[in-house]
Amino acid sequence: MNPMTNVKNVLKLSERELSGNSKSSWHDQYKDSAWIFVGGMPYDLTEGDVICVFSQYGEIVNINLVRDKATGKSRGFAFICYEDQRSTILAVDNLNGIKILGRTIRVDHCEQYRAPNADMSKIDDVTAAIRNEGCAPIAQAPISQPVPVKQEKEQKEKKRKHKEKKSKKKKKKRSKSSDSGSSSSS
Repeated sequence: MNPMTNVKNVLKLSERELSGNSKSSWHDQYKDSAWIFVGGMPYDLTEGDVICVFSQYGEIVNINLVRDKATGKSRGFAFICYEDQRSTILAVDNLNGIKILGRTIRVDHCEQYRAPNADMSKIDDVTAAIRNEGCAPIAQAPISQPVPVKQEKEQKEKKRKHKEKKSKKKKKKRSKSSDSGSSSSS
């Protein structure tokens, strides 16, 4: 498919989501991946240039600017991994279809991308773990802690009862004072 058609399709998805009353987002199918694809980039951009542009939506933990093996020049596309998957949504929604150095870039989610296997002996432990396990957040079971909601409700109930007692006392005092005032005037 033509790259510009892909750009327009992603933009249409976002517009449909904003105009509709859908309860879920089209981004939800990519919730397990913090990788995005960036295509149509100018060939003279470096990894640093790409990071400068894309880091405005989150912390970038990995980038694979695909290069020609023979010449080492950029092939015009890259894969970027964010620290937080929510950053991918921001990047796709806001950077898809923009122009960089006169070229319209395409930004889209990657569902199952893994960084290429390089010589793992030269890579530090953190990078190796990210490449092996991925960098999307893993959903954890919520930690059960005592919830103070019940205590708050009990306190509110006590306050309410206390206020009711006070208001009843005030009403009794008013009625007694009005009774005594009406008996003295008769």
